[in-house]
Amino acid sequence: MSSVPAAAPPDADPTSTRGFRVLSRDRGTRARRGRLATAHGTVETPAFMPVGTLGTVKAMAPWELEDLGAEMILGNTYHLALRPGADVIARHGGLHAFGGWRRAILTDSGGFQIFSLNSLCRIDEDGVEFKSHVDGSRHFFRPEDVIALQETLGVDVAMVLDECVAADAPADSVVRAVQRTTRWARRAIDARTRDDQQVFAIVQGGMDTALRERSAADLVPMGFDGYAVGGLSVGERRDLTHSVARHTVELLPEDRPRYLMGVGTPDELVRFVAMGFDMFDCVMPTRNARNGTVFTSRGKLAIRNAEHREDTGPLDPDCSCAACRRFSRSFIRHLFVSGEILAARLLTTHNLHFYLDRMARLRRAIERGTLRAEAADMGVDLGAPPVEASPQGEQR
Repeated sequence: MSSVPAAAPPDADPTSTRGFRVLSRDRGTRARRGRLATAHGTVETPAFMPVGTLGTVKAMAPWELEDLGAEMILGNTYHLALRPGADVIARHGGLHAFGGWRRAILTDSGGFQIFSLNSLCRIDEDGVEFKSHVDGSRHFFRPEDVIALQETLGVDVAMVLDECVAADAPADSVVRAVQRTTRWARRAIDARTRDDQQVFAIVQGGMDTALRERSAADLVPMGFDGYAVGGLSVGERRDLTHSVARHTVELLPEDRPRYLMGVGTPDELVRFVAMGFDMFDCVMPTRNARNGTVFTSRGKLAIRNAEHREDTGPLDPDCSCAACRRFSRSFIRHLFVSGEILAARLLTTHNLHFYLDRMARLRRAIERGTLRAEAADMGVDLGAPPVEASPQGEQR
């Protein structure tokens, strides 16, 4: 097995094929502006990754994502391994060639998807046995297998196999999951063979900050290329999500990218950027678009509502996306209530533009040291978050 190359220090050459560099920091928050160099190009951070579970972002062509400014998308190892299979993708030259995406790809290990099917899986020290949701066939994933699958896919960032528990899991279950996640992480990093692929660990610990500290203390010395925070937005109150995230991010190395998995609303992303996180993913902009929910500078709107039936204005008067430049709310509502596929495409285009444009604005604000003012302009008070339940199933 090859030795594990160390992650690039903060002053590494940002044009190299690997490494993370902090370019600037905001004066009034913990936010940082960075750049992640990968084998398929650089990713400007803070960054939002559109979710492309099956190797494609629903309703979007790769070139449309490029036009929107997406620099990295997220795929899912579990789903791709089951269908069409890593061997099929490998015969195309890897996931980039298979899906026609020329920029960076991060793949989740699939751990959350496996464990969410808890009635269909069995976990032991060696790995996890599970039943396919596609055809009922049984499979076994070890930490080493998950790394090998992602190396076969040829992605830029691979996530280790971890054990994710529910927000209300018993304390002893959370402790066991943290311990197993650490042991699996060591096996995963020892199994890597590709120097052109970065590997990120995942800090677990549920809602227990002491366990989060223990998880981070165990994982950081292993020298991963980046560190993710998992196991949040799984049904807990939003204020608890924020307090655990804020505590955990401070446990992670300054010179590695920090990835908060599976969150969140546009306002939440502003808060998490201010805490010092660098990378995010969430199905919310794409899933909500297909359900007719639109994010705008004036808040959310439901395009199916009758009030938009004769509205000649755009989805968002402050938006420059193609959907807002060319079509009215009335026309898009007509498409949506008629079941026309174009409605999903236009709404997805808009929502992703909204997310990606917001991240670009945050990056510029960090460079200027004016993130608090930018957040206020977006209608986000960087004080205490609202107390309500986080949406279950959004994580990853």
